Amino acid sequence: MRIGVTLGLLHPAVWRDFAVEADALGYESLWVPEHLVFTADMAESAYPGTSSGRPPVDPEAQLFDAPVFLAAIAEATQQIRLGTYVYLFGLRHPFIGARAFLTLDALSGGRAIVGVGAGWLESEWRATGYDFASRGRRLDEAITVAKRLWTERVVDHHGEFYDFDGAHFEPKPVHKPHPPIVAGGESKAALRRAVRLCDGWVSMPHTLESAKPRLDLLHQLLEQEGRSRDSFEITVSAFEMSGPGESAEWEALGVDRIIVRPYTRTTGAVEGLRRFAEEFGIVPPAQG
Repeated sequence: MRIGVTLGLLHPAVWRDFAVEADALGYESLWVPEHLVFTADMAESAYPGTSSGRPPVDPEAQLFDAPVFLAAIAEATQQIRLGTYVYLFGLRHPFIGARAFLTLDALSGGRAIVGVGAGWLESEWRATGYDFASRGRRLDEAITVAKRLWTERVVDHHGEFYDFDGAHFEPKPVHKPHPPIVAGGESKAALRRAVRLCDGWVSMPHTLESAKPRLDLLHQLLEQEGRSRDSFEITVSAFEMSGPGESAEWEALGVDRIIVRPYTRTTGAVEGLRRFAEEFGIVPPAQG
């Protein structure tokens, strides 16, 4: 079982030091949350990740460009993979998103993971001038364009949202054929996007019981699309682990990676990271 760790809830001032420690301890991946802009009326948007439906963050929360921040972390780390959790690819032209992750991939030596999602914050889409109802279609097209930019010499594209001819996009990514793309989201449409267009799926926070219906549907969609499990990775956010034995239960459900959060606040987060690594037997990478 691969074990990643999220930077969510941590103050950005400690992200780099936390990432360096996670890399040294042997965590497989590091995941950074992403939004482009928050608005004063964001509380009016329904958030799917809590029972109350209220957004878990304040509009004054600090936001940074995720691929840029991860590129800085890449320079300070050696082996840990670097993912977005998740990047609103549809809010950018695919030239911009594809270039950002290409740069992260190059600077990290092929360690980028492109976590993408359609987004839940309607006011964020309104603020940027895009139709919230079209976000899924826009994301699907942006993913399609990005994969072509990363793998083809010259790209012509004529779609619903993007239209161009003769695009050269160099250099190509270090990770071949391109950095893995994992789609977030809990709806059937989101799972279908992951299966049809991406290299994997990443969940919102779950327990074993709450994750099972989503995983059953995901496996059903994989079978319907004829997707091999060898070419598709399933990542589940498991923030309330009961103990090391739970890893085997996730594996039995077909999960390839769990993302953990072994802390509740910034103070003491590094110590929590160390305790979790020791308890769960995470092995530091070999030196030299």
